Amino acid sequence: MQNDFLNAVDFSHYLLAKTVKKGDVVLDATAGNGHDSKFLAELVGTKGKLYAIDIQQQAVDNTLKLLKKDSLFKQAELINSDHAELDKYIEESLKAVIFNLGYLPGGDKEIITKSESTIKALNKALKILEVKGIIILVVYTGHEGGKEERDVLLKYSTDLDYKKYNVLNYKFLNQPGPPPEIIAIKKRK
Repeated sequence: MQNDFLNAVDFSHYLLAKTVKKGDVVLDATAGNGHDSKFLAELVGTKGKLYAIDIQQQAVDNTLKLLKKDSLFKQAELINSDHAELDKYIEESLKAVIFNLGYLPGGDKEIITKSESTIKALNKALKILEVKGIIILVVYTGHEGGKEERDVLLKYSTDLDYKKYNVLNYKFLNQPGPPPEIIAIKKRK
């Protein structure tokens, strides 16, 4: 029997597709293997702009390869840096930001996202997020440090002013895993 609910990645893409339009400016704050970057580049089209940032050069290279393969590189700017430094590279406001937290699939599992840099990046992203824009955090907890990062992010997002932000936590409760979960933050005003 097929699951009637969307998995974390599909649900994050559903939320992005509901928010992002052609011509928007977006950020993939953890470029990884480029799948979210590719999806965002398709959504913004050639008149939009995709920023993709990753601390690992391998991730930037993987993303570049995927974007070039699908002729989506013209609307993209790839950055090899910590996502906590996003304000050094992005000046315009953003319609959407996605973080796919954990480690690079197929890469070094010792290099992981950490709550300190993710919170810094989240603070900076919230400042430049457009009204009705969205930030999505896909959180993986099946590695060392993953549960701590999730707990810090849940506390942070729960404490956001409900008059300014709507916050959603989407997760499966009875799946083997642990399965990834989503924290989505929509800017109200």
